[in-house]
This record gives sequence, C-alpha cells and structure tokens, in this order.
Amino acid sequence: MALAGCPDYFLHHPNYQDNVDRASAHRPADMIGQGFQQSSHQNSPNQDDDVDLEALVNDMNSSFESLYSTCSTQSESAPLLQNGQFIRSHIQTSGIAPMQPTSPRQKVRRSQPMHILAVRRLQEEEQQLRTSSLPAIPNPFPELCSPASSPVLSPGSLPQDQPTDKNIIKICSEDGTSKVVEIPGDMTARDLCQLLVYKSHCVDDNSWSLVEYHPHLGLDRSLEDHEHVVQVQSTMASESKFVFRKNYAKYEFFKNPANFFPEQIVAWCQETNGSIPPSQLLQNFLNSSSCPEIQGFLHVKELGRKSWKKQYVFLRRSGLYCSTKGNSKEPRHLQLLADLEDSNIFSVITSKKLYSAPTDFGFCIKPNKARNETKELRLLCAEDEQSRTCWITTFRLFKYGMLLYQNYKIPRQRKSLLSHFSTPVRSISENSLVAMDFSGRIGRVIDNPVEAQSAAMEEGHAWRKRSQRMNILGSPSPLHPNALNSVIHRTQPWFHGRIAREDSHRMIIQQGLVDGIFLLRDSQSNPKAFVLTLCHHQKIKHFQILPCEEDGQIFFSLDDGSTKFTDLIQLVEFYQLNRGVLPCKLKHHCTIVAL
Repeated sequence: MALAGCPDYFLHHPNYQDNVDRASAHRPADMIGQGFQQSSHQNSPNQDDDVDLEALVNDMNSSFESLYSTCSTQSESAPLLQNGQFIRSHIQTSGIAPMQPTSPRQKVRRSQPMHILAVRRLQEEEQQLRTSSLPAIPNPFPELCSPASSPVLSPGSLPQDQPTDKNIIKICSEDGTSKVVEIPGDMTARDLCQLLVYKSHCVDDNSWSLVEYHPHLGLDRSLEDHEHVVQVQSTMASESKFVFRKNYAKYEFFKNPANFFPEQIVAWCQETNGSIPPSQLLQNFLNSSSCPEIQGFLHVKELGRKSWKKQYVFLRRSGLYCSTKGNSKEPRHLQLLADLEDSNIFSVITSKKLYSAPTDFGFCIKPNKARNETKELRLLCAEDEQSRTCWITTFRLFKYGMLLYQNYKIPRQRKSLLSHFSTPVRSISENSLVAMDFSGRIGRVIDNPVEAQSAAMEEGHAWRKRSQRMNILGSPSPLHPNALNSVIHRTQPWFHGRIAREDSHRMIIQQGLVDGIFLLRDSQSNPKAFVLTLCHHQKIKHFQILPCEEDGQIFFSLDDGSTKFTDLIQLVEFYQLNRGVLPCKLKHHCTIVAL
C-alpha cells in the first residue's frame, strides 16, 4: 500500500535500482531500500510484526526528495542522445550504474512529476544536438556541379530565382482595338510582329510592321526589323503608341529601285546623264565607301516660327545640309540641318493642317531625345509623293546600310528553307492556269488560243443558262442568288464598306504606295455602285463598279459591260490574274486586323 503512490520514475532510476533484489519475487520488504529497512527494524523489535506504515512513508518521502534533487542536477549536466537518454560513458564515469532490463510490469508508463523548466531545457538541448549532428545531404548529381563547387548540397548551391527582364508593351490596331503583351528587353520589332501574327491568327506574308505613332505631333514611321522595341519605347512620350499594320513598301525599293530614286534627285545620275543602272545605283547606296548624294529643292520650316522657306537641300552620309546661297555646294555655304546618327525620319500626317505646310507631302527628322518638343523637330516638305519617298528611303539607307538588306533577305531565306520541307503548293497565277477540254473520256490541254477563247465563251454561256434555270426552279440556298451576290463581298478582307475617299487614300498611303495595292468600298455618289481604289506608280486612282442587268440577272462590270461578273469576288479574282482596263493587276489588298 505504501508503494501505490510511488511513481515509476524513481523505480527506474539507477540510484534506486542498485538496492533492489531482482532475483526475488518482489516482496514488499525487498522493494524497500536499506535505510528504510534499518529504520523499520529499530522501530519494531520483531520482524514478524506489522510494519509502522506512517513512519515508513515519512522516511520514504524524505529519501525521495534527496533522490529527486540529485537526479535533476545530473540530468541538467549530462549530455543526451538523439532519443533523450543519458550517454552510457557519462553514466559510468560519474559512478552511476547503468540501467538493467526491467520486467514488463515495470515498463508500464505512468505520470512523471518533473519540473516544467527542466523539461523545456532538456528539449532545447536535444533539438540543438539533433541539428548539429545531422549529416550533410550528398548531391545525387555531382556531375552537374562545377569543378570548384562542392558535391554536397548547401543552401548557397541551390539555384536562385533570377530576376526576369520583362516589359509591358501596348499594341494598337487601326480599328481601335489594342493588346497588351509582355516581352523581354531584347525582343526586336520583327520578333514582336511574328508574335502578334501568331496570336491574331493572321497570314504571315512578311509584310507586317510595327509603327511608332505620335498622334500629338502627327508623325509615324515603321520600325526597322532589327530595332529593339523596349529601347524605342523609352524615347516615346506617354501619348505615343505602337500600331500593328501592313507595310508593303518597306523593302519595295530593293525590288524596283527605279521607282524610288528619280534621276533628277540623285546627284550621280545628273553627273553621268542617267547612265547608271538602277541596280548599280542601289549598290552605291549600300556601299559605305561610296559617297552618293540626294539633292533638290525642299520647303524647310524655320525653327521657332510658322513660316516655311524653299531651300536647296543635300542629304549625305554625314547629315542633312541646306545651301545658304542658291544651289551652291561649297562648304562655306552649307548649313547642317540634322544629324543622321541620333535621329529618325518620320512621315508627317496632314502636314497642311498641323504645320501649315505648302503641301501634304511632309516629312520630319526627329532627334531621339525629343519627346514633346515641337521646336526641336526639323520639318521639311516635298512637291510630290515620289520625292518624299525618295528622301525617306535614302535617309534609311545612309543610316542603316547593309542592315536593311539583311532584314530584307532573312524572311526570304527562311521561306526558301521551309519550302524544302513543306509540300509544294500550287501557285495561282496566269502562268499556272491553262484551258482544258473535258468533253471526251480523257481531259486534254487546249494549246490553240482561239480554241481556248471559244471554249471559255461556251462555258460562260452554259453557266449563265444554268443560273437562269435555277432562278426559275428555285435556289436550294436560303437566300436568293441575287441577294446573296449583293452581300457576299462584305465578308472579304479587301472590302471596307462606306468609307470616305480621303480615308481610302490614308489607308493605302499607310500600308505602302506600291503597284497593285487596292481596296473596295461603297460608292458615295451612287448607292448601288462600288469603287475600286488602286495604287499605280505611287498615285492613287479610283474606278467605279456599276451593276448591269441582263436577262433578269444582275452583273457587275468595271468596263461598261464588256466584262461582267456575278459578284465582286469574281471581279477581284479576275483582275488579280488579268490587268484588263486597269493600269496594273491587283496584287495587295488593304486589310485591318483586330487584335
């Protein structure tokens, strides 16, 4: 009964177990220490008598207190293993006997009355010992480490998150929509155009361009393919923006240099009486060792004033100069107007309205450091569009040189490489279309031009008879053929609805004044007619498409009924293959993409 309140902590303690007889049957008298037995013998003359329990409990309590104080002192100074037990070597050197195996009955765990502070201190020491004794984690991939690095993983050897150089760019379209893209700092204008073509599901024909547009200044220019977009954006004002649109004339001067460099403007042509071929002239512009020159009269706006003055201007590799005395080229009469290195050339939109220019063929040389300062702009004005295009193209050639030619060649080299791995696509041109006769069992090619023309006329008459028969019997389509033919063209990218004549001019000028660029629109004077707007030799012309009726069928004609078409799609496809009454074939259509 006296041992019922004794905790197991003291029963398992080494100081207490030394005096316990483990070979006995664990009688109550054997489980009492030697000091307790002597005290009990002194109080009781006969061993067979009952034990004085009250005296025995008092002696046990006093002995427990001394034992607990000794145990707590040793536990604070003794080192611990990872599982919280005492180190065996320390126990032996301190004179304490090691623990002996206990019976299953003694292994039963009960409450342990220990001081909270002592337990917390033991837990802290145990945690420190575990942390310091953990082995280093071996690197499972030592071959990935550099020779100087350790094959053991450490916090410093782990890969750190590198800061990503990402920039937010807002791209606008001509229809008013916009898209925000995140690009790296070294992305070029060509790569960004490729990204936008992919995201917008456009046809990649290497004619897309990124335009730097300043609406408050009325300036725009197409970025060169090698220019970094983020670097250009750093020189732009908050009102400026990038526009994604077509530009067919970006490298057109490599194909037709004679249309871009008139003889009366190029200095070498004047000196040699126009004997230099166009190809040789272009090589002279690309060759940095040569010294070509563009010269002619231009309207120059005076700095800080609204007045314009007509002067003789020279464009060289060293810069843009004007002569203070007529057309003299002497160095003492030349005045520097602008430098080519730290400047870019822009086209001026509505130069008459914004800057009171004599003509609408204005261009501007803008320093890169100038953002909103109109006084730092060097504004000039040409007499016609061909002269303005010549000055702008020569400025680009003098500044970038062979870089422009590389930009022109790269997409064509990629196209030639891809053509070897792709299936051959049938080319739709006048050379690939031939007349065929399928009246017999086996089709044959009609070589005789007269026979081919008669076969085409017979096929046309037969097709018209079939269409008239369908009108009488009823068309299987939900719309009447006449109604369908009158609206089917509105789904085409070359049709732009009811836009003004000036808007059609602006769209063609922005997307490049090259031969064959066109668009179709509704006529403003005749509600039943349409207008074909076409560019030829950098001049914009308009052709009216009138409806005509024959045998109850509505046709469309461009030449007063000589050539008739059931809808505008057939008309456009025909003039893409045949020039007819037009000055050139239809080649590029103006389009607007929604981002």
